[in-house]
Amino acid sequence: MPGRPLSLDMDALRSFVAGIELGSFALAAERLCRSTSAVSAQLKKLEQQCGTALVEKDGRHLRLTDSGEVLIGYAKRLLALNDEALEAVAGQRLAGHVRLGMQEDFGEALLPEVLGRFARAHPDVQISARIARNKALCHDIDNGQLDLALCWHDVHTMPDAPVLTTLPLQWIHHPDTPVQRYLDQKEPLPLVLFEAPCLMRQRALAALDDAGIPWRIVFTSRSLGGIWAAVNAGLGVTVRTMMGMPTVLTTDTAQVLPVLPSLGVSLLQSESRLPEETARLKTLLSGVVQWQMTESP
Repeated sequence: MPGRPLSLDMDALRSFVAGIELGSFALAAERLCRSTSAVSAQLKKLEQQCGTALVEKDGRHLRLTDSGEVLIGYAKRLLALNDEALEAVAGQRLAGHVRLGMQEDFGEALLPEVLGRFARAHPDVQISARIARNKALCHDIDNGQLDLALCWHDVHTMPDAPVLTTLPLQWIHHPDTPVQRYLDQKEPLPLVLFEAPCLMRQRALAALDDAGIPWRIVFTSRSLGGIWAAVNAGLGVTVRTMMGMPTVLTTDTAQVLPVLPSLGVSLLQSESRLPEETARLKTLLSGVVQWQMTESP
């Protein structure tokens, strides 16, 4: 008679995935509100269940073993299915309509995962989603045209909005753009930016002015796709977070250009008391944002 099949521990899998994604099991313990020793014990338990080492030290960093590389993909799928199942059971009769807005930076990274998970768990809830810039999102929240809006935190226009996480701003350009030459020859630095008003534009220009670096705006766009296309063409330097940054671009001039501040991410809501379907989407979206986008120390 065959023996009882082993079941992988879901909490151990969650700690394993968090440790790899954050590059540290100490950070994973902090994220999961556990002690470091508890997370280490979970990893040991998982390795015992799998009968092999999953992680090994590579200098000061962690590296997956061959077996760990096999498990990590399964672990993410198992955790996603586990969370989706719990959401579905908890809200199996949930119905209604949720209107969600997002800044363009977040759309590609978050919309498929968040809306896909939510739609599978709550098929009777209708979701309307759209991409817009901060000003439009805030306007639609204030006027009740959106229920939720994920946007960049502006301390001047939304001082009381909670900040889910922060992301570092980066100077981004094509590797062939001669940034150092512009600086050495004191030529105006060519910039590729969104049309005003734009929080990142404001911070970029203020940082350059404070550092006494001359600049000129060579290209403006209303869309993020236009920004990436112009930077990829070598027209100039932009300031964004690394969310969705094309892999051909680089941030390697961080040491020669002024340090930029981080920018907060806020999830606005139109009503203080949300309907259940909206509250569930807010909880899911908040968790995914804090999990995927938290700035590492």
